[in-house]
Amino acid sequence: MTSMPALPPRSAFPQGFLFGTATSAYQIEGHRFGGAGRTHWDSFAATPGNVAGAEDGALACDHYHRWAEDLDLVAALNADVYRFSTSWARVMPEGTGPVNPQGLDFYDRLVDGMLARGLKPAVTLYHWELPQALADRGGWRNADMPDWFAEFTQAVMARIGDRVWSAAPVNEPWCVAWLSHFEGHHAPGLRDIRAAARAMHHVLLAHGRSIGVMRDLGIKNLGAVVNLEGATPASDTAEDHAAADRRDAIYNRAFLEPLFLGRYPEALLEGIASHLPDGWQDDFDTIRAPVDWIGVNYYTRRRIAAAPGAWPGYAEAPPRGPCTGIGWEIHPEGLTDFLRRVARDYSGDLPILVTENGMAGDGLTDSARITYLAAHLQALRTAIAEGVPVTGYFVWSLMDNYEWALGYAARFGLVHVDFESLARHPKASYQALARAWARDGLANGPKAP
Repeated sequence: MTSMPALPPRSAFPQGFLFGTATSAYQIEGHRFGGAGRTHWDSFAATPGNVAGAEDGALACDHYHRWAEDLDLVAALNADVYRFSTSWARVMPEGTGPVNPQGLDFYDRLVDGMLARGLKPAVTLYHWELPQALADRGGWRNADMPDWFAEFTQAVMARIGDRVWSAAPVNEPWCVAWLSHFEGHHAPGLRDIRAAARAMHHVLLAHGRSIGVMRDLGIKNLGAVVNLEGATPASDTAEDHAAADRRDAIYNRAFLEPLFLGRYPEALLEGIASHLPDGWQDDFDTIRAPVDWIGVNYYTRRRIAAAPGAWPGYAEAPPRGPCTGIGWEIHPEGLTDFLRRVARDYSGDLPILVTENGMAGDGLTDSARITYLAAHLQALRTAIAEGVPVTGYFVWSLMDNYEWALGYAARFGLVHVDFESLARHPKASYQALARAWARDGLANGPKAP
């Protein structure tokens, strides 16, 4: 019988290194509560074939009512940071105009609850639940979206911004723009290159506008969160190498280059230049608004082969290594590679946070997840040993939740959720992390406030 790898203890990382876990609003809160407005995910899920089991986030994990219990779980994990998101439609049901007092009160209680438990609140303003009222007006394709997002930023951060430890405007802009508008797998479910190009640009511009609003409010420790995914040529042919480069340009460089270098990669512009909004070249001063850290979400890599047809002309080849329960290849070396690359090519000495990393699997005795985490934490330590300025690592996710188009079947949580009773049960991975992250000889149990 193969022994399970041990997770590296807190002492194996630099002094002050931060550990945490992450969730997102629509995936856990229960969107039917508290006066929240309809989102485009409600509409997307109600359309047959879009979401496994036609499941939605109306109830989710009922975090809206069980938030105190859930924050106790974060504290008992011996985490330093809790990364959460706000729901635009909960705060502003119509997307613009009047705010929902119940929504602001909820996030007020949530932030105070974190502080009372000694947790650092790390807020992400937007994790994909666009108000349906704005989707009806074109959503991220609409050139007014950066203005609307700035208004939302002002509304929520004027209320909680004085108490958060960090803030980022948008989670995973590739998913907001390309997965949703070009590949059609997430709301609004489009497969339209012009829509994807405009959504991408407006998301980046909204990020910059949001950073500016928060700076004006005096909020500190602002960052950007990108998801990065390796694109490995399926063979050594020139065609597969070129296809992998196009995939890398779309998935990774499309966001890192605007944020840090003020440009789009040429391999991306070859396909989208004619679809970008007029005057896009003039927006990079706003997009490049200085940030205090960069967040990297990392899960997997893809093997990419050239394919006939229109740009971008690539297809995924079968993975070569072991995979998670949803077929994502487990490739921890890719985390080291991306941390090196981000620091070398883009962010320099800026702190890097691994804002998401985790895997889908099932069972309370989740040995596969412990093995996955151990391998990725070792990959992280390799980068740190090379001098990459990584300052934190957050596991996705605190608990099993609504995993978007996969419904409730894909379980990424450290805590098992029974979706009938909504009872929470910490998994073996939760217990292993709680021991590894313990301070002052405490093996488990919540920190003192």
